[in-house]
Amino acid sequence: MTQPTVEEFTAQAADWLRRHADPKPAAATPNGNTDQIAWGEGSFSVSVFHDMSFDEESDLLERLRSWNQLKATQGYHAVRWPVAQGGLGLSAAHARAYSRLEREFEVPDSHELFSVTVGLMAPTVRAFGTPEQKERFIGDLLRTDLYCCQLFSEPGAGSDLASLGCRAVRDGDEWIVNGQKVWSSGAQFADFGLLIARSDPDQPKHKGMTAFMLPFDLAGVTVRPIKQMSGGTSFNEVFFDDVRLGDELRMGDEGEGWKVALTTLGFERDHSASGGSGGGRRPGGSWRQLRSTAEFLGVADRPVVRDAMMRLYLHLQSEGHLNRRAADLARGGTPGPEGSLGKLKWTEGMRLMSEVISQILGPRLVADTGEWGTYAWGEHVLGAPGYRIAGGSDEVQRNIIGERVLGLHPEPRVDRGIPWKDVPR
Repeated sequence: MTQPTVEEFTAQAADWLRRHADPKPAAATPNGNTDQIAWGEGSFSVSVFHDMSFDEESDLLERLRSWNQLKATQGYHAVRWPVAQGGLGLSAAHARAYSRLEREFEVPDSHELFSVTVGLMAPTVRAFGTPEQKERFIGDLLRTDLYCCQLFSEPGAGSDLASLGCRAVRDGDEWIVNGQKVWSSGAQFADFGLLIARSDPDQPKHKGMTAFMLPFDLAGVTVRPIKQMSGGTSFNEVFFDDVRLGDELRMGDEGEGWKVALTTLGFERDHSASGGSGGGRRPGGSWRQLRSTAEFLGVADRPVVRDAMMRLYLHLQSEGHLNRRAADLARGGTPGPEGSLGKLKWTEGMRLMSEVISQILGPRLVADTGEWGTYAWGEHVLGAPGYRIAGGSDEVQRNIIGERVLGLHPEPRVDRGIPWKDVPR
């Protein structure tokens, strides 16, 4: 069947969206600028990590699930995925067009658990799952019939993820898991978690790990939310006490968990717009929100502010072009080390946005006057530094670029070739 052109697809999608969602109100500005939001109308969220109560966060995820399942009736939830897996089998250009279009409508804000499920877990299952696992999981993950989080980091294994010590011991056709994970975003609402566990302590630390799709309703799984300084509880600790899971839930070969983890992290560092993945906002706020804030506070014409905004705009534009180039290189597969460059650009963009909005707001950033769209920016400033660690710290990303792109010698490692059990801790 002939694919529709991007223009034909956009017209069809726009018609469907108009029948199922309300357009966002246009900004009423004297200069007719369309790159602004309707100031003072609706919600204003620029948070990096959600600052919500349990009930509010649960409600958001349910609204996201309902909206995504509605899109799934047309394939808009998975524009680039094959038709056999519920998608439309269209190009990246089609996906970007839908993503841009959906942002013009009132749809539920995105959530990290939603993004992880659709953007990380479904592609990882596609890369490593057995035919049975793909049949079981991919459609449900793309439709968010199931939510799935990452179970990677541990108290003693964050950026050095290969040092993880959560144990998985084989027992016939089952595995017994004991240990702890931490900073697991959305775990309190997840149905499954992609677990990386130490299965062979006699191997060096980058080997002897195995990946599993772990159901959260198994006996022995305990989730404890962590209170953030911004107020929410997006992150969680997860404990495993003699948790038994079947070998049919193993993802990839035994002992190949590091390869699975690197693949998932590659998707996490890839900030290219896959399109149709749901949600109406960019984590940490958008250029449109920042510009509108400056315009409505009457400071956008100040030379120092304009210069700062110009530098941010150029950075965001170059970030977008870089991510699009990375997506073209990946061609729908696993992103390579170029994802690390995109991750660095993303975190630097957040830092720069914090700097610029601080100039725009001045005291309004730290004094809640009740003005719409002002003090709320504090959520961005408090949350942005967290992305310097999430998905691998900035320092780790620079090492990846240096070693895998520039061909520089790797940093010295005293634990190279040593069995994990013998590494001093």
